[in-house]
Amino acid sequence: MFSHRTEWKLAPNRFTQAQEEQRTAGVEILDLTVSNPTRAGLHHDAESILGALVNPQAMNYDPQPRGLESARGAVAAYYKSQHEGFDLDRASLVLTSSTSEGYSYVFRLLCNPGDEVLVPKPSYPLFEFLADLQDVTLVPYPLIYDHGWQVDFPSLYKAVNHRTRAVVVVHPNNPTGSFVSQAERESLNEFCREYGLSLIVDEVFLDYSLDGAQRPSFALNQEALTFTLSGLSKISALPQMKLAWVAVSGPGEDVAPALSRLEVIADTYLSVSTPIQLAAPALLDQRRAIQPLLIDRLRTNLEELDRHLRRQKSCERLEVEGGWYAVVRVPVTQSDEDLVIDILRKTAVLVHPGHFYDFAADGYLVLSLITPPEHFREGIGRVLGLLNAK
Repeated sequence: MFSHRTEWKLAPNRFTQAQEEQRTAGVEILDLTVSNPTRAGLHHDAESILGALVNPQAMNYDPQPRGLESARGAVAAYYKSQHEGFDLDRASLVLTSSTSEGYSYVFRLLCNPGDEVLVPKPSYPLFEFLADLQDVTLVPYPLIYDHGWQVDFPSLYKAVNHRTRAVVVVHPNNPTGSFVSQAERESLNEFCREYGLSLIVDEVFLDYSLDGAQRPSFALNQEALTFTLSGLSKISALPQMKLAWVAVSGPGEDVAPALSRLEVIADTYLSVSTPIQLAAPALLDQRRAIQPLLIDRLRTNLEELDRHLRRQKSCERLEVEGGWYAVVRVPVTQSDEDLVIDILRKTAVLVHPGHFYDFAADGYLVLSLITPPEHFREGIGRVLGLLNAK
């Protein structure tokens, strides 16, 4: 009755069952996996946000496949303001309702059924579902850790074949928090030119550099056909305001047909809401107030984590440069799934196991740094107390 592309394991896994057991028993759980900024105790300017949605022009339907000129202009203005005079042509932008939709558009543009896309490992687990729905095969290439995270280029070269169409890069990566270095950028461009591949670059966390140094966007990358994805979800911490985009750059002979074909794909769906597009300037402007609050929270929680880790010797934090997450390496006494279930049952603290993000081995926990600080402080104290008692 159903397509093979939706043959997922839908039964709750043991970790999910353990969470439900605790909640059914009335246990108050400290959640250190919070990824929804609207549930993290942050304060948005609700009056300005809601006021921006009250626009009489929203009563007029003007279907523009790439997005309204004014909305694309607001995105271009964001890049120019946020990224040191970055001069992005609004004509290179295609608006989508989410970065997930942006991935779907690009996969459809580049891949026939069964074609392959190279994706980093560890990274965000949503890729598998997006690829399944577009009949694309994902082939992982590893990020290796040695005083920081790096792309394993020898493995990348081993992974490519005649069915490879693109390389996904997450800048900074989720959950490792590692940015793509300038040397890696040059090597990725060379790799793509050599094999005739495209770059798909996810930059949703780009503005969240923990050292305050702005990393360059790929949105003007000219060395290979590049699709750069971002959106309001992280930039303005407004995931419910469904607006994202794909910026297309690269050699002119590749960019023009790519944009023409993307326009037809977008025209088929016309998914982006008119009120949201009209509100885009105000919604993007919300970043000016919310990003400093978030960055302060990220640093506060990271300092708290390091303070707790200095008191013991069995666990360590891996280096993180940006984004909303931290990775803690822990002694391997059981599988990561068994470990997080044990932590949940004994401390009532929720953390994510490394295998959720395709870590190659056990011994990793992933924590959200946007957790309210009082919850993070108490939760990490309980977790490390348990681990050091083992």
